[in-house]
Amino acid sequence: MLAFKEVLLSVPIAAITKNFGMCVLALCLGFFSARTHLLWVATTGFYLYKKGINVMTDNVDRSKRRLLLAATTAAGGVAAAGVATPFVLSFMPSERAKAAGAPVEVDISAIAPGTMKVIEWQGKPVWVVRRTPEMLSLLSKHESELTDPTCSVPQQPEYCQNANRSIKPEIFVAIGICTHLGCSPSFRPEVAPADLGANWGGGWFCPCHGSRFDLAARVYQGSPAPTNLIIPPHQYLSDNLLLIGDDKKKGVA
Repeated sequence: MLAFKEVLLSVPIAAITKNFGMCVLALCLGFFSARTHLLWVATTGFYLYKKGINVMTDNVDRSKRRLLLAATTAAGGVAAAGVATPFVLSFMPSERAKAAGAPVEVDISAIAPGTMKVIEWQGKPVWVVRRTPEMLSLLSKHESELTDPTCSVPQQPEYCQNANRSIKPEIFVAIGICTHLGCSPSFRPEVAPADLGANWGGGWFCPCHGSRFDLAARVYQGSPAPTNLIIPPHQYLSDNLLLIGDDKKKGVA
């Protein structure tokens, strides 16, 4: 921009405008700033030509020249800002992207005992299960078969690092993505089905690669999955309203 000022102050404007040279110069200078700047300078040059203004005389009004310079510079700045703004805004997250990562409220009042509800949070399936007393009683009966029965690997918030991996024993929340290759295991709450064996006490089974998880989403030994499933941050807003993705209140109901 400094070079442009020096050029504009030193060029004999009247001599150029007499043969449309100002228009050519304006096109060259405007090209390097922005289209709006270009049009402004070109229009000004043509205006000077039409009016027959001769700024090469001894009576040249230098204040008008500086005013022209200021106006042209301002136009260039506005044009540059107009070009830069969409570029800068492209790096800002869209409203859709913000919503995708926002916490999700879940009404758990309609979840029947022994059933599961699937919701989406951050583009991932999240399971919400209402476990029955029978389901809870089975959790301690197969710990010797699990890879990490005490949840020593931090796959859950601290307030869920317990035998049930939950805030409330009956309500279980987990991200439904296998820690092996990212598949989504199937919910198999039935006990001892023929295809899963007599020791199966309910849980999730990945048909893709055979990983098995109990009803606290703890992985069985011998499964391809290396760790338990992830428990997302969550809290209770009321007895029947769960918030997935935010645990600022540390799970206080």
